[in-house]
Amino acid sequence: MKNLSIIMPVYNEGEVIAYVLEDWLKELRQLNINFEICVYNDGSRDNTLNEINEVALNNNEIKVFDKTNSGHGSTILSGYLESSSKWIFQTDSDNEIKPNEFYQLWNKRNDNDFIIGIRTNRNSPLSRKIISFFSRLTTQILYGKGVVDVNCPYRLFRNEKFAKSLNKMSKDTIAPNVIISGIACLHNMKIVQIPVEFKPRSTGEVSIQKWKLIKVAIQSWLQTVGFRIKIFMN
Repeated sequence: MKNLSIIMPVYNEGEVIAYVLEDWLKELRQLNINFEICVYNDGSRDNTLNEINEVALNNNEIKVFDKTNSGHGSTILSGYLESSSKWIFQTDSDNEIKPNEFYQLWNKRNDNDFIIGIRTNRNSPLSRKIISFFSRLTTQILYGKGVVDVNCPYRLFRNEKFAKSLNKMSKDTIAPNVIISGIACLHNMKIVQIPVEFKPRSTGEVSIQKWKLIKVAIQSWLQTVGFRIKIFMN
């Protein structure tokens, strides 16, 4: 069994994914971790898959999963459910938070269950700020306080603590990370929050924009509320 699984969803990141993977390999090897990087190609339409396979060819720590497009959230959830490692770490493939921030989270693992980043220097559009505010507020009201950046894609958690809850989530969950943040608070887990530097992407584009973002946010909110009701009823 691996000590750490990195879950990385990828969609149309052909310009940067090879660099991102090489950077993560370098960082994790320096930390002397028994790890795997599980890369989920979520139906990319560019050369992403070829770039991933080329890096994986010479690095057996990389496991490649090629799947039809189902969205960021459900892809992440698939990775969580398929991992058997002691620790799970989720990060995105857009290079907005660098691998050199990871050691801060890893060094806190022994006495904690959930270690999550708080993105600094993040200058988001107003629409995303509003959505982030309501996601945080909903989580605090329904699950409890304890996590600020509830959807931060830079999180390390102890697999055994979350496995039961993850198995209860619908496969089409849009924002499983928001719910996971809530679960950590609800069950009074040992939580640590660490500032991590955020740098806007220099390649590619955000896949969810404008009115689609609002629609997805509403669906995510309904699922977050619905999951809380589900575990309350059980």
